[in-house]
Amino acid sequence: MQIDLFNEIQNPRPWPEGHEQLRFRQAIDQAVLADELGYGCWWQVEHHGAGEFSLSSAPELMLAALSQRTSRIRLGHSAVLAPGRFNHPIRVAERAATLDHLSGGRVELGLTRSTIPEWRLFGIEPDEARAQTQEAFEMIPRMWTSERFSHEGAAYRVDDVAIGPKPLQRPHPPLWQAAASPASFEEAGRRGVGVLGTTMWQSLERAGRLIELYRAAAAQCADPVGAFVNDQVGFFTFVHCADTDEEAMHNGAAAAAAWYTVTALTFFEAATEFVRLNARQEELVAAPDGGGLTGDFLRGEARDAPTEANLLIARILQGEAVPDDEVFTVLSAQDSLIVGSPETCRKKLRAYADLGIDRMMCLQQIGGIPHDKVLKSIRLIGELIPDLA
Repeated sequence: MQIDLFNEIQNPRPWPEGHEQLRFRQAIDQAVLADELGYGCWWQVEHHGAGEFSLSSAPELMLAALSQRTSRIRLGHSAVLAPGRFNHPIRVAERAATLDHLSGGRVELGLTRSTIPEWRLFGIEPDEARAQTQEAFEMIPRMWTSERFSHEGAAYRVDDVAIGPKPLQRPHPPLWQAAASPASFEEAGRRGVGVLGTTMWQSLERAGRLIELYRAAAAQCADPVGAFVNDQVGFFTFVHCADTDEEAMHNGAAAAAAWYTVTALTFFEAATEFVRLNARQEELVAAPDGGGLTGDFLRGEARDAPTEANLLIARILQGEAVPDDEVFTVLSAQDSLIVGSPETCRKKLRAYADLGIDRMMCLQQIGGIPHDKVLKSIRLIGELIPDLA
C-alpha cells in the first residue's frame, strides 16, 4: 500500500491576521516535507464557497506551485469538478497536460460530479451533472491522444480541433473518479478508472465490500474511457501520529475529527443529499435488471442494522450538538480513524492494506491541529512508509 497525503487547505476559525496566506504557506511546507520523506502523491481537492472547510478553490494553481517546489511526489487532483459550468473538458485537458510538463510527468487526474451546494452556486442542474461527467471522462483522454479532436454529445460539440499540449506521460496520466456511494464505486470500475473514497465514517468491513464492488466492476471493463484500465483503490481518512497515543489526543485529535464531521456534513448539505441518494438507490434496487452489482450490494446491506456511526451522523444531521469526545469514540470504534503512536498507526494502516487498498490518502491538516504537530505527524507516518510499501 502506498502512503499519500490528502489536503483540503482547511481554515478553521478563529482567523488571525493574514490567515489565508498562512494556510497556503503551511500547505506548501507540508508538501515539500512529504516529498522529502517519500510519500507517493499529494492529492488536492476542489471546492467552492466552502468557507472554513476548504480554501482549495483553485487547485490547479496550488499544484502548479508544488510542481516547482517538489521533485518526486506525484501531484493529484482529487478531484476536478467535471460539469462544464465548473470546468470545460477542454480546459481540464489543457491544464492537466501543462501541469504534467511542469512537474516532469507526475500528474494523476480525478474527476467527480460534485454535489448540491456547488451545483447551486454554479447554476448546474443535478440531472445534467452525471451526463456531463461521463462526457468529460470520454473526451479528456481522447484529446490527449489524438492529434485532432472531434466530439458530438449532449453537452459538447467539438469539430476537428488540435488540443494542446499533450501530456508528458504516455499515453496519458492515470485517471480516477471520486466516489461517495456504492453506485459511484461501480461506475468508476466500469469506466476503467481508479476510485477515490473515504473511510472516515465507514467501518473496515464496509470499506472492504466497496472495494470488492469496484474490483468486480473493473474486471468487467472491456472498453475503458482511457487508454488503459487504472485498477486502483484510494481511500482517505483522518491520520494523526504523535510519540504516544496520549500525545495524539492532547494535540486535539478528538476535536479535529468532530470539527471535520460537523463541518463537512453541513457544507455538503448531507441531509438533503441523503434524500437524493436514497431515492437513486431505491431506483437501482427496484430496476428490472436488478440494478447490477450496486443493486446486489444494496440488497445485502439492507439486511444490516444501522451502525453506531450511522446513528451518530443522523443525530448530527438532526441538529444535535454531539460532544467531540463522543464523535471521536464512535468513529474510532469502527477503526475508521488512524490516530495515535507510530505503533498504533502502523497497526491501523496495516488493517487497511489487508483490505486491498492501493493508496492510503492521509488527511493530516485537519481542524485546529497546530501546523507544527501536523509536520511532526507527517514525519512519523513517513517513517512507516517502507513497512507498508
